[in-house]
Amino acid sequence: MVRAFKKPDLKGPRFREKSVKVLSMDLYKRFKLKYPEHDISFEEFKKIIQTYNENLYNGIIEYRDGVELPESLGYMFIGSCPALTKRINVDYKKSAQYGVVTQHRNWDSDNKTMKIFFTNQLVKYRVQNKQIWMLVPGREFKRTASKMYIEDYNKYMVVNNNKKISMLFKMHLDALREKMKANKIASEDYNEFDL
Repeated sequence: MVRAFKKPDLKGPRFREKSVKVLSMDLYKRFKLKYPEHDISFEEFKKIIQTYNENLYNGIIEYRDGVELPESLGYMFIGSCPALTKRINVDYKKSAQYGVVTQHRNWDSDNKTMKIFFTNQLVKYRVQNKQIWMLVPGREFKRTASKMYIEDYNKYMVVNNNKKISMLFKMHLDALREKMKANKIASEDYNEFDL
């Protein structure tokens, strides 16, 4: 069934959410008050934070298991999910070009979708109100991860749509504990002088 595509009104009114920039002059002033021994300009301050964030998201992209965030804030990794069949993923550019609704099919990744996951369920230290924490990846991170995912989508962990990420980590830790038990039992029988 071919549905006609209704072009959006590009000059119509828009609702824009107010965004808050964390990396602001206010943060820089608070940093200078707390650490007066560091004599750096605002541009250097921004460059240091941006470089750190870039290294962090490159680590998440490069390593299959993701990374543990500093200060035990949680874990981030990229997962490969099967495509959802419930919702239509409309390709608006092609739909406007051809006049009918067309969909993205993810042919580059065997119809799999990349998702960036964050969990703080199994961190070492108790974090107050950890159930309301959320992490929203930045635009550069999402775009870079998307490009790298298309190149090597089989590298990433397959995550089912109906499983909690915290359960995935719990299963991984349980398997690791079992391996450690098996190694301990084998090491008690070992005699290095018995040839």
